[in-house]
Amino acid sequence: MVLWLLAVLLAGGAALYPKLAPRPLEVEVLYRREAQEEVTGPLSLNQASLEELERLPGIGPTLARRIVENRPYQRVEDLLRVRGIGPATLERLRPYVRP
Repeated sequence: MVLWLLAVLLAGGAALYPKLAPRPLEVEVLYRREAQEEVTGPLSLNQASLEELERLPGIGPTLARRIVENRPYQRVEDLLRVRGIGPATLERLRPYVRP
């Protein structure tokens, strides 16, 4: 049966059986973040608001909240104690943050 359907579609039978015709991929945007402002200088991990932290590359609402919950920070490396931030994320954030 599957081979028959495939043969019908390949032979141009989609006009005869429109429900069997391949449909274009439909993509629905479930979440779109507003355009992010670029961070201009090192952001203080101890004083930044949630909104400011969310502007950092790779930081969403959940990580921003975790960063705030783990305050205070003595060094930038202290970000490693935040669940979800590993060495790669730390290196990506390093130019944008300070304790």
